[in-house]
Amino acid sequence: MHIDEPGQHSSQQRGHVLLIAGDAAVRRRAVQVAPSANLAALGLVPASVLLNSHAPSDTTYLDGARDPNTVLMRLRAAAATPGPLLVYLSGRLTFDRRGRDLHLALAGSTASTVRYTALPWEWLVTELRPRPAGLTTVVLDLVADKAAWPVLTELDGLPVPAAAETYGVVVPPAFTGGENTVSSYTRHWIDQLRRNPTRPSGVQLHAFAVGAAALPPGTMTLPATRALSAPAEHQQRGRVEEPVRSAHPVPAAVVPARAQAPVPAVPGQDPRPHIHALATSGRHHEAATLAQAWEQHVLQIHGYTSPEATEWAEIRADLARMAGNYRSATQLWIGAGRSRLARQSPDAPEVLAAAAGALYCWTQLKDEAAAREAGLELLRLLDALPSLEPRLLRLTRQRMEVLNGTPSQC
Repeated sequence: MHIDEPGQHSSQQRGHVLLIAGDAAVRRRAVQVAPSANLAALGLVPASVLLNSHAPSDTTYLDGARDPNTVLMRLRAAAATPGPLLVYLSGRLTFDRRGRDLHLALAGSTASTVRYTALPWEWLVTELRPRPAGLTTVVLDLVADKAAWPVLTELDGLPVPAAAETYGVVVPPAFTGGENTVSSYTRHWIDQLRRNPTRPSGVQLHAFAVGAAALPPGTMTLPATRALSAPAEHQQRGRVEEPVRSAHPVPAAVVPARAQAPVPAVPGQDPRPHIHALATSGRHHEAATLAQAWEQHVLQIHGYTSPEATEWAEIRADLARMAGNYRSATQLWIGAGRSRLARQSPDAPEVLAAAAGALYCWTQLKDEAAAREAGLELLRLLDALPSLEPRLLRLTRQRMEVLNGTPSQC
């Protein structure tokens, strides 16, 4: 969303934050999502940070509402705001079998009273549809019940307003759930706002939260991670000159304190197991997208030549190898090897491991033009490693001679 320049805070630009807590999702007496806890945590984040705007704004909390018409009035008033708008919804997504409509269950909604006591999802889409593009963000942290999940599967997702940037998760009904606390996706979303000196873009916040949260298998992400392009590209297309900085960071009591490293050592917070699980289950594009998002985060915090950046380049290289993208894997391994060589000795195990990764992936390249192009950089890297086994360098040179049409005379 756009950030207003100083001195432009007229009433015509006033923003709005609308936080809606639906009914809690409970399975086997365990809370799957606690909307009230999520709203309480978000309520401690300054509206300027949530909106990514310095414009004056209003905040509306709807927690425990039982009348869908009351929610509709608040939603309609929020949609009429001329400035930036953030709508956050958390709770249980259900389905009206008679009306054939998805609903956000409100307090007291039951399977037999859905059409009278729950908010029709179409109302949200309809009210936000007329808003100008670039001013609206919708964030969702939902659990689908047994009635809604088959419908979402059939639709291959959740209908969202076309003019809004929509991010979030819809968790399937089968998982057991945990304590009555802030849910994992929302907690990590807030955590990224709390510990970044400049506010990440919406797509970055989403990618970071999905990558770090321990989401149940089958969770739907909006947008699907395979549909996300690199966060850096999104930032460049809609880049703002002065990202908002919060003078009131979220208190540490809201979310666990974490180290400043992008890949923290707090148990359960490391995104790498989740990314690896995506790759090993065949969801290579999603794994690569999340890894790239975390790499961009590292670059912003630590810089392009940092050890942390090199580690994430190596993670992306291995993900490319697992996906069978040997061209990208070769290039990433070569880059990682050169980065390590710039600050480590040529016989360091990490340097040799990066070179070995590059060499293996290069040998798997079937495209001769790609192999020829990458081979030149590979040879430069291998030539700089005196402790490398001579046979490997010799075989690499021989293949390059064949690729160049000049077979070895040895």
